[in-house]
Amino acid sequence: MSTNEFGLSARECERIKFSFSIYDFEGKNMVDGFYAADVLRSLNLNPTNAMVEKYGASVGKKGEKLFKETDFFPMYADLKKDKDQGSYEDFMELLLTYDKFEDGQVTLMELEYILSNLGEKLEKKEMDEWLKILAEKPDDDDQIPYRSFCEKLCAGFRG
Repeated sequence: MSTNEFGLSARECERIKFSFSIYDFEGKNMVDGFYAADVLRSLNLNPTNAMVEKYGASVGKKGEKLFKETDFFPMYADLKKDKDQGSYEDFMELLLTYDKFEDGQVTLMELEYILSNLGEKLEKKEMDEWLKILAEKPDDDDQIPYRSFCEKLCAGFRG
């Protein structure tokens, strides 16, 4: 199997080109850096905002930098080597430490703490959006089952 200068196979290059084309909204063979993380996440990578910003992408503002298709090859190559992305098992193990009664549930407050303080920090608004999408509604004791939360969270990264 042949590889390019970044060690990527022809199949990986085709996948990058396809994902790039989805975010090339104007058909100018350019993607706004605002969407760089989305392109990489569509390739089953899990970059943090800091990782993407390292390549000059602007996570918070549109129109600051445009990327060509080939700009994603070194980003993809570097990020696919990153083994510290967290897996379903890692998230389950973390949440188990907050499961006082070992019943598969954590309090909403504990889940909010985890989302807002561990790893890449989430703002309250972002955290509320993630919880709305991924978590079941808390029961009367403010408990949330975390297995389904982890399954939904990790489903987006498994492809």
